[in-house]
Amino acid sequence: MPADDNDDQIRDLYTRLMQAWTANHADAYGACFTEDCDYVSYDGTRAIGRTPMVDNHDRLFRGVLAGSALVGACESIRYVTSEVAIVHGTASVLMPWRAKLPKRRLSRQTLVAVRTGGTWRFTALHNGRVRPIGIPAPDSLPARLSQATSRTARSLGLGARPAQP
Repeated sequence: MPADDNDDQIRDLYTRLMQAWTANHADAYGACFTEDCDYVSYDGTRAIGRTPMVDNHDRLFRGVLAGSALVGACESIRYVTSEVAIVHGTASVLMPWRAKLPKRRLSRQTLVAVRTGGTWRFTALHNGRVRPIGIPAPDSLPARLSQATSRTARSLGLGARPAQP
């Protein structure tokens, strides 16, 4: 199967995932995943297996996320093998009382898609908020303060000890 066909199928799967969320249909959302999927929510909660993940989403869709929509796009697809792909997407939950997405709610998903029997499904998802903080330069004030604190702690015998070669 040409890569373009696989790309189209995986992008379609990602779209169905968002549509199922927007319909607040936990079973349709779960149908996008393998039975043995591994699902990590933005808060670090982990559901192992489709059934617990669907149960969690059913409660969310009937509770705090009732009427919400999932809005986003598939960013990239990278094939590890012809049957396994790493997929990155960005999305945000749009609550029914909002007209536009707040920037602080943007999340990035890393998904693992697998093809079995000619059908693509997600077998893993990890979701995290997009909140880049930047890396301070080594000579910046935050870096110098951290370095001084580390030296002081070591001289007092506090904190973790680095492994010695």
